[in-house]
Amino acid sequence: MTGRFISFEGIDGAGKSTHIQAVADWFRARGADVQLSREPGGTPLAEALRDLVLREAMGSLTEVLLMFAGRRDHVETVIKPALAAGKTLLCDRFTDASFAYQGGGRGLPLAVLDTLADWVQEGTEPELTLWFDLPAEQAAARRASAREADRIEQLDLDFFERVRAAYAARAAQAPGRIVRIDASGTVAEVGAAVLNVLQARYPAC
Repeated sequence: MTGRFISFEGIDGAGKSTHIQAVADWFRARGADVQLSREPGGTPLAEALRDLVLREAMGSLTEVLLMFAGRRDHVETVIKPALAAGKTLLCDRFTDASFAYQGGGRGLPLAVLDTLADWVQEGTEPELTLWFDLPAEQAAARRASAREADRIEQLDLDFFERVRAAYAARAAQAPGRIVRIDASGTVAEVGAAVLNVLQARYPAC
């Protein structure tokens, strides 16, 4: 695989979706063939599963199984072909989100998530993950002013603090891949921090 795979992570309201387009523009200005995708979602099947997960009541294990089912389809039909074609794939969330939300937030055993990740990804992993870190209370205020909450976004602050802590644990385990971005500042300040990471990681671009 000759392409680049970069994921964007963070709790709902942290601003990752705001900055993914700017990153796409940065790579395109340097000649990269950029493709955007997201999880849950990214394929027709995965988008249908996303709608179920975000709107229908279900147990935690059912939730994570649907997430990984969509991820498998996404890996097979979008991610691997994009990388094989030499594209720069920017993905709004990937497997770190399952470890954060279903592992940290829901309390599912990490061993279960590790097994699912091994089966579903078969070694496919981002080379860089930008983690937009923001306190749960601040993220909730941003969400409230931006959109109507889905089933997961309606959960309490304690849930999102557990999610945030799980992201921190993932970052500690993979410091070469996961880069923390302080998302508490203005859009311009956060964008500048992202740009610094890109310039340091991809100086030849």
